[in-house]
Amino acid sequence: MATWVVGDVQGCFSTWLRLAARIGYRRGRDRIWFVGDLVNRGPDSLGMLRWVVEQGDSANSVLGNHDLHLLAQREGILGTRRRDTLAPVLGAADSRRLCEWVARRPFTARVGPFLLVHAGLHPAWAVPEAERRAAAAAEALRGDRRGFLEALYAARGDGRPRPRSGRRTRRLAAPARDASVLTRIRAVNREGAPRFGFNGSPDTMPPRRRPWFEKARIPAGLTVLFGHWAALGLISARAGDGRVIGLDSGCVWGGFLTAVRLEDGAFAIEPTAPGDGRWPT
Repeated sequence: MATWVVGDVQGCFSTWLRLAARIGYRRGRDRIWFVGDLVNRGPDSLGMLRWVVEQGDSANSVLGNHDLHLLAQREGILGTRRRDTLAPVLGAADSRRLCEWVARRPFTARVGPFLLVHAGLHPAWAVPEAERRAAAAAEALRGDRRGFLEALYAARGDGRPRPRSGRRTRRLAAPARDASVLTRIRAVNREGAPRFGFNGSPDTMPPRRRPWFEKARIPAGLTVLFGHWAALGLISARAGDGRVIGLDSGCVWGGFLTAVRLEDGAFAIEPTAPGDGRWPT
């Protein structure tokens, strides 16, 4: 039995199938975790989602920003964007079943001495607090999906929310902000506050900006596995008293899809399959 954690697939289903064959994955024997962004921009988000759902307890994922993007489009909160490739999922006969599965995923997951998150952690949060905030965000998404997504995209300024006011809005605003951090953070300022919008490599960061994990409060013995940052690439680095491993190796940009085996730290890397990497860097 092996437990593998896989970087951002983003609809590059053919590449994932090749990587699954490379690592010898077998349903019922092995366990697969994805660090979010199962869908969008690659050519076969529908195939990828169907595959994951069919694996039952053998496969799971934390939520990424593109997974939330899918849910927001299904709810009518976001319109289609130029690079979106979600239409086959939204138009499929089993779209509702697939999106229900996505909406029930966590924002973080603890697997032994490893913590999985899509983008990263707010440097002001100790890990237990980050996990509490992640659980509250997941509960809010499950309990009031449309309201939560409206709050999330309203805070970002790029959604089409219906007007809300009062206690309900305030209740959803905090978990929505936390979800935004967990699924979007890359850069922080000198005080550790997130600064969204940057997606380049660390050596091109504006002055007084640093990668989130350089300010993170990760305890000894814990490794945080994350994706989201293709320009960062595959990394393993110290962070606080623990470590981080970045697994987004740019599959959808024509790079690689990466998996790490938790039992021994072995990596498996699969070049993007022909036709999967659709967008230039």
